Amino acid sequence: MQLPLLRTHACSLLLACIVLLCHAQQSLAGKRDFYQLKIYHYASKEQETRLDAFLAKAYLPALHRLGMKAGVFKTIVPEGTPEPTDKLLYVLIPFKSAEAFFQLEGKLAKDKQYAEDGKDYLDTPYTQPVYTRIESVLLNAFVDAPTWQMPALTGPKSERVYELRSYEGHSEKIYQNKVEMFNKGDEIGLFKRLNFNAVFYGEVVSGAQMPNLMYMTTFENRADRDAHWKAFSADDYWKKLSAMPEYQHNVSKNDTRFLRPTEYSDI
Repeated sequence: MQLPLLRTHACSLLLACIVLLCHAQQSLAGKRDFYQLKIYHYASKEQETRLDAFLAKAYLPALHRLGMKAGVFKTIVPEGTPEPTDKLLYVLIPFKSAEAFFQLEGKLAKDKQYAEDGKDYLDTPYTQPVYTRIESVLLNAFVDAPTWQMPALTGPKSERVYELRSYEGHSEKIYQNKVEMFNKGDEIGLFKRLNFNAVFYGEVVSGAQMPNLMYMTTFENRADRDAHWKAFSADDYWKKLSAMPEYQHNVSKNDTRFLRPTEYSDI
């Protein structure tokens, strides 16, 4: 058998395994959303403009025709900080199931309006790439937060702060302990009581950093964000929960990204 064919079979097998894993998790814990977090890496203003045009005029409208929504976010660069050379744009796509994720590309391929509206992106020549690379993270929603939520924010999108956090674990077992802390330990309930406006909580089933969980909270502005975390740190339940012996040393790395939704973002 030729090597390219072997690679095709291996990729198909890997995708099938992911679907079976997600099926098993969902059957054990009830129906849960499935998420893809696409992270575009790009370098120039021209690429950013073309990415925005594709997402706003072709990709999101195509998702809307399928009854779906997506969030599009860009990194907040602090004042006085140089612009990074590797710029990032995040696209969060909620699905009702893992199967829906694997069916999406086939559905888009049949959408003639999408092909026409997205022509600049879809048919770009190799001499003018729209991006440097794309990362893709796949996640199963938490048991106690089975569906994504639209944040209840009223301020302008240009001021909002979306906080994307990931908690990596030393091992699969230790990582599951942190997931349990959110579910059984009701850290999710604490975030809800303090009005953190969480969009999603998810267990990473495929990504570059694993084992890992991710979640996104949202705020009107940076001052609102800081006030919420101050209240969180001072909360009696958090002090009790974080001091429990069974939940000690269950995170090896905490990565925090501050993002802002684009004007055309659904979320």
